[in-house]
Amino acid sequence: MVGVVFFGTPHGGADPRSFLKTVAEHVLRATGFTVNQQIADTLLPSSERLRELRDQFPPMARQQGWAIHSFQEQMGVKSLNSGKVVEDTSSYLNAPDLEVTEHICQNHMEMCRFMGPHDPEYRKAASAISRSVMSQGKATTDLDHVTEPNVDHMALEGIMNSLRFDQDDARHQNIKSAHAKTCKWLLKSDMYSDWVKSKHLEDNHGFFWMKGKPGTGKSTIMKYLLANARRTMKDVVLVSFFFNARGDALERSTIGMYRSLLLQLLEKKPSLQPMLGFDSLRNRDALSWSVELLKSLFEQAVQNLADTPIACFIDALDECPEAEVREMVQSFSHLGQLAVSAGHQFKVCFPSRHYPHVTIDKKIELILEEQDGHGEDISHYVASELKIGQSKLANEIRQTVQAKPSGIFMWVVLVVQILNKEYDSGNIHNLRRRLKDIPENLHELFRDILTRDARNRTELILCLQWVLFAKNPLKPAELYFAVLSGVDSEAVRDSSMEDLSESVFNRYILNCSKGLVETTKSKNRIAQFIHESVRDLLLKDNGFRSILAEDVDQSFEGLGHEYLKQCCLVQMEAAILEKDPKLSLTRFPFLRYAVVNILHHANRAGELGLNQSGF
Repeated sequence: MVGVVFFGTPHGGADPRSFLKTVAEHVLRATGFTVNQQIADTLLPSSERLRELRDQFPPMARQQGWAIHSFQEQMGVKSLNSGKVVEDTSSYLNAPDLEVTEHICQNHMEMCRFMGPHDPEYRKAASAISRSVMSQGKATTDLDHVTEPNVDHMALEGIMNSLRFDQDDARHQNIKSAHAKTCKWLLKSDMYSDWVKSKHLEDNHGFFWMKGKPGTGKSTIMKYLLANARRTMKDVVLVSFFFNARGDALERSTIGMYRSLLLQLLEKKPSLQPMLGFDSLRNRDALSWSVELLKSLFEQAVQNLADTPIACFIDALDECPEAEVREMVQSFSHLGQLAVSAGHQFKVCFPSRHYPHVTIDKKIELILEEQDGHGEDISHYVASELKIGQSKLANEIRQTVQAKPSGIFMWVVLVVQILNKEYDSGNIHNLRRRLKDIPENLHELFRDILTRDARNRTELILCLQWVLFAKNPLKPAELYFAVLSGVDSEAVRDSSMEDLSESVFNRYILNCSKGLVETTKSKNRIAQFIHESVRDLLLKDNGFRSILAEDVDQSFEGLGHEYLKQCCLVQMEAAILEKDPKLSLTRFPFLRYAVVNILHHANRAGELGLNQSGF
């Protein structure tokens, strides 16, 4: 015997008043059975015999060298008002040095009923058993015959290609590199050093969690740490993913994350690729991957690399739906727990905002705005980039800027730009007054930028609405013609692509958005907000109504879709007038989006209260 696997076992007792009375009496007695009260009493949490068993078992398991895996039910049962039969506090031994806990995504009655060998819940159970055997040196690294000896390499290549997507590294590419002399303090910090050197794994399970307010520069630091790790962590397999709420669906979901991480592991360790040899995976296309299947394959890949240290850098958790993040963090925490129990290394670096909070017991947690080094980074940036001379006034303003931001690097960057512009305009006398007028809150600063003057107000509103409500992110040329369709239909008809270029589109977008929308630097360039906080301001902090500067009875999102629908219509009408229809798509880059999505915007406007019968 090498281990024990428990399924929903009431180590701490199951309450018979909720379970046995409700389920047994209502079901069993209805079919003619009776309940044995002596057995029911034994299951009471206060049972002396149960307490003795629970106290005696862990020392015996340690002595025998058994691997213990306790599966817990994740779902409740209807007859208990959706409550669990055995709560999590009861279905584990509370022996973290000995026991691994994991949820089965079923209720108490269904948690051992599997659909087949490819059922993700079955894979969990098979993995637990395999790990128990491997811990005794009685198994190979193949996990329950995951691999097949004769692999169709063309089929493998097809499966690998189905994991790829165009924007999988777009966010990472678009993050500005750290400014000179910044971020280096973190490499010397005890917390990060302990994580890199895998110290105190029993206490942190390989998790390094960096938290900070919006705009503190977490993603820039993450890009710096990843670049440093690639230079210095030579014996570690590094994989990374940067969530992007401003990107397409795969960039902001765990489906995209798992596809990217799994592909990176398979490319860096080709010996793992035969694990894709299942017949069920052949001829798979990019749309047929599910989170559960991807998670299961990723977990198996990590476990099959048990002798190879792995480090995952996952940026911007708060830019992925909270429910998906919680499930992913639980899975990673489980992998970290397994690795520590087996003496292996699986390390994870997470940066995120303080909210939403996801609890894991074992981690190193660093609060960015509390670190002296982060404040010194801001001082270095101001000293280098605030180009307003070396006068007494200039030095006084530098000190004020350094003292104000409360660790929000984005605020400093924007303020430096504003003050540099004032200085370049010859308004040296106005620097102190302008700085005093700048809000100290990042959201209020964004609001101030958007509302300070009324120039090009229609273009501003349309540009923001397109970035907020477009069905998918727009390319610079698409956004240029999308905005133009709403402000100057004649210009749309008369425009010639020969007179336009990428730089023209970028300048127009920057001017329309007052600098808050930028063009990405990735292979497939799109227009997006310079920071997710801009979206937060517009959608969550009543910012759009401030820009409209008027009371709007209807939903401003509904109005947005109504305006976008009209822009699509203008573009389509311009294309209809084109003498050579074959040239329409070339001449009007926005036409394809307009044709495909005009009804989407009309439907959304209708759902949000704007009558579409006339349209």
